[in-house]
Amino acid sequence: MFKKKYLSAAIAALLTHSLGASAADDVTPAQLQGEPADAQTGDINITVTRLENARNSLSPQTGGSVYRFGEKDIEDLPQGENTPLNKVLLQAPGVVNDSFGQIHIRGDHGNVQYRINGVMLPEGINGFGQALDTRFAQNINLLTGALPAQYGYRTAGVVEINTKTNFAAGGHVDMYGGSNQTFNPSFEYGSTDNKLSYFIDGSYLSDNVGIQNPTASINPLHDMTQQKKGFGYLSYLLNPDTKVSFMFGSYDGTFQIPNRPGLAPDPNNLGILPQLGVTGYNSATLNDNQREVNRFAVSSLQSSLNDNIDYQVSLFTRYSSTHYMPDVTGNLAFNGVASDVFRSSSSSGIQADASNRLNETHTLRMGWFGSSENIQSNNTATVFPVNGAGQVSGPAYSLIDNNPKNGNTLLGAYLQDEWKATGKLTVNYGARYDQVSAYVNEHQLSPRLGVVYQSDAGTTWHTGYARYFTPPPTELVSTNTQALFQNTTNAAPGLNSPVKSERANYLDAGVTHQLTPTTNLGLDSFYKQTQNTLDEGQFGPALIMTPYNYAQGRIYGIELTSNYTTDDLSAYANLARTVSQAKNIISGQFLFDQATLNYAANNWVNVDHQQAVTFSTGGSYLWSGTRFSGDATFQSGLRNGFANTTSLPSYTVVNLGASRKVNLTSAGPMEVRLVIVNLFDKVYEIRDGTGIGVLAPQYGQRLGMFVGLSKPL
Repeated sequence: MFKKKYLSAAIAALLTHSLGASAADDVTPAQLQGEPADAQTGDINITVTRLENARNSLSPQTGGSVYRFGEKDIEDLPQGENTPLNKVLLQAPGVVNDSFGQIHIRGDHGNVQYRINGVMLPEGINGFGQALDTRFAQNINLLTGALPAQYGYRTAGVVEINTKTNFAAGGHVDMYGGSNQTFNPSFEYGSTDNKLSYFIDGSYLSDNVGIQNPTASINPLHDMTQQKKGFGYLSYLLNPDTKVSFMFGSYDGTFQIPNRPGLAPDPNNLGILPQLGVTGYNSATLNDNQREVNRFAVSSLQSSLNDNIDYQVSLFTRYSSTHYMPDVTGNLAFNGVASDVFRSSSSSGIQADASNRLNETHTLRMGWFGSSENIQSNNTATVFPVNGAGQVSGPAYSLIDNNPKNGNTLLGAYLQDEWKATGKLTVNYGARYDQVSAYVNEHQLSPRLGVVYQSDAGTTWHTGYARYFTPPPTELVSTNTQALFQNTTNAAPGLNSPVKSERANYLDAGVTHQLTPTTNLGLDSFYKQTQNTLDEGQFGPALIMTPYNYAQGRIYGIELTSNYTTDDLSAYANLARTVSQAKNIISGQFLFDQATLNYAANNWVNVDHQQAVTFSTGGSYLWSGTRFSGDATFQSGLRNGFANTTSLPSYTVVNLGASRKVNLTSAGPMEVRLVIVNLFDKVYEIRDGTGIGVLAPQYGQRLGMFVGLSKPL
């Protein structure tokens, strides 16, 4: 029986370990380097061991929910470290699957923040590829709920990635491949030499399902991809209390845009084909392509001034770009316009966080964030002139619509206090101030309050309130010059009110219960009320999202979680019910037809990314040296039809895996992994090409079989 008086300290120690290396988490550089912390009693260690069995738990520092993927949890997935980051996160409660590798958390479109070792990455342009690789993660934590003041901007979910940082010299090379011409070699290597630690990894991927297939066939047409990723981390301990570190990431991806055979050219009978000098066009031969680039670098100084004050200061920079290159003749034949679209974002800035343990009951945290972003938005559109009757009246010609926007700034500061009111009650209260100056100039002061109460040794309750301020993603804001395209096949009449920042009130309450030392249960509920509700959609053949606003929105739901862990067996199950609705489109109105605008002005619209019910489950079992694993996800279907008034059919996808370490006489020790994706070859449609901001259908991956080999270095 462990002593209750040690429980708060144990929880704080656990959450410090789980939430990563930031000054706000009260971790000293010496601890981060693997040096022993102050000696703890056996009672505390027992408590920590029990709590570490819980993937789903609460943080006294955040007042919200934390869902953890430790190194073993990732390794126990059927694909292990080969699992794309979005597929890892799909195993968490309330995470919705979408096309193009997108995920949606708790009913929001996007609005996801990524942090690496406590540093928030500047937002990049999201494309088809996963720019961040699961391989370099020591653990991944998903934070949701009413978050404290240190978290701003993107708050539907905060993905905390803590990198591998402390190594014995060595690494491994991997080869993974199989169905759909998948070829995915990778490597990682790290070492620690006294005060210096470093880690690097890299991977290459090619297959023929780079983007979801727009048809139900096993092998899509024109869908090859090549993707290269790299990541590096280096840290040096200047003294027992001070550490400097540097990390970088690089991603390059090329994608063929898959084709749908059998489409009729000139579907609106505008008289396009005679101007092109053809009588028809085979849609199976289109040759649209897209290239994506993403790079980032972060340097950090972390130190402790004394036993009470810790701080971390980080400088960061990130560049990302997306270039959509159309088949000009083909796009003209089917769409009447061919747009060569290039968008890039270059951001640099600083993040500083500090904590001061004033006494045994109060820990003060403060920090600030500043970034400057330069945007390039280029569009070379080939169009036809049209006459008063709307018919094509001449040959195609090009129009250039380039709109750079430099000097966009984002500033924020926060102050909060973690107050241990009693041995069982922790209160986190504070506020943050944010200001954005870009296509909009707006600001907000956002109060936060979180309460965590430990009613007994195994039960923790929490509730919280947060005021949120979410600027639109500047790099995606449409800057289309409407007047330029009047009397052409790319004309889009109507209002184009500017996109605004979303403002929200968020309430969250829940409980976790340690049923046994091996079993943990959780229940969480939330309600979000928004003004200027942000959403995104695809409104043209270029597969780049464009943000817009509804006047108001509401999101509410409930999540049930459970997990079971022993030495050889682990299992989890998560169920979520979510409703996400909005009303009255108030920006980018020219993107929508009048019937949709009229309906949305007078009715609550179920947003296109809503899944009413999601369920995820999985587990692994070690038997005679072989690790058997499996996972399954159920999605009730995204919205579709006119104004999202209907929904697609539900689907369940099951994946299996088995891995074993073997010692081959000729090759030496290695790990062999066998994987089956979509075991029952379920044919399921993620999108059907209808709904607000949806252009084309996308089907999920069919049955795939893969083999992985991992060789230690």
